[in-house]
Amino acid sequence: MSEVFEWMDEWGPEKIIVVHDTRTGMKGMVVIDNTARGPGKGGCRMDPNMTLLDCFRLARTMTWKWAMADIFLGGAKAGIRNDPKSPYKEEIIRAYVKKIRKFLPDEYVFGNDMGFAEKDGAIALDEAEDMKAAVGTPAELGGLPYDELGITGYGVVEAAECAAPYRSMELNKATVSIQGFGAVGAFTAKFMREKGSKVVAVSSLEGAIYDPQGLDVDRLLTLREKHGDKAVLKYGRGQQIPLGKELELEVDLLVPGATGDVITEKNMKNVKAKMIVEGANFPTTEVAQKYFYEKGILVVPDFVANAGAVMGAGKAMDNRYSCDILEPREVYETVKRKMWKNVAMVLEESKRGKRLPREVALSISQERVRKAMELRGRFPKTKKG
Repeated sequence: MSEVFEWMDEWGPEKIIVVHDTRTGMKGMVVIDNTARGPGKGGCRMDPNMTLLDCFRLARTMTWKWAMADIFLGGAKAGIRNDPKSPYKEEIIRAYVKKIRKFLPDEYVFGNDMGFAEKDGAIALDEAEDMKAAVGTPAELGGLPYDELGITGYGVVEAAECAAPYRSMELNKATVSIQGFGAVGAFTAKFMREKGSKVVAVSSLEGAIYDPQGLDVDRLLTLREKHGDKAVLKYGRGQQIPLGKELELEVDLLVPGATGDVITEKNMKNVKAKMIVEGANFPTTEVAQKYFYEKGILVVPDFVANAGAVMGAGKAMDNRYSCDILEPREVYETVKRKMWKNVAMVLEESKRGKRLPREVALSISQERVRKAMELRGRFPKTKKG
């Protein structure tokens, strides 16, 4: 328990909630990090290995992500420590929502994450009995279907296109390696292909494939619909490479789009990409980011590059009580406009001030949160014990 108090700093977290249901075996958590700019909003991750530290780190990332996107919501994250493939998934989700219902939606609003999709958001919405308790639900319930639109992946590709000139690169001529072929990675591959990029490698939990001549992205996407993570094994072309090697290929652009802490001091010197656009949350460590900066490898940080979903969610929340179904075109346009503005702002200041892009982005987010906290009387002028 003492380590929880060590996480607490001037930014948060404000609340850490842990719940358990003995009948279903549900074990869950919510971390509400900072609500100075609005109620806590973040995805709910369902993973049997989810830890409270994971939840806190993700909630803090959401604090910076909302602020960087300049959307008036606060950082939060939810986690259910159960198997998302369980035949009792609905019962587990309902048990979880019952336990945290008093925090919905004034302090926390559901979103999607690994193991928690639109249909799960619909269940949460039903159990909460409040239409404002979740976004990322089916369009028929007024939500934004992230998985269908691939909004995070779309934002990653727009971030890459905006950043490419800073490395004298043209995205339509770039070779790309993508770690992860879930909701983020698969749509990153799709939109990269539409931009004219050559996707040469992708990976999933089941394996990784590489073809220097370029992968057939449409074939992989079709296989993903039928076989999920096993799509890379069913592809039958190119060559199988060990998991992790997709991070070390000689490509123009690398997109780590799966889990965190995959590029560290142990493997950072093996990375040969000219540019890294972080599709996952915190995929590169602080040491690795400094190393890449010194080597001239441009890193577009996670809470800038993968903020497409939060930009879309902000649009969906604005539209919650509209009589019209939110048009995908509106969402894509919003994401593109905001992404280009934010990436350019961060990279221009990074170039001018000779600072890491992550340091620049963090300073922008922190300043926005700080001002909100000061206006609300939440930020201490002097530290107290």
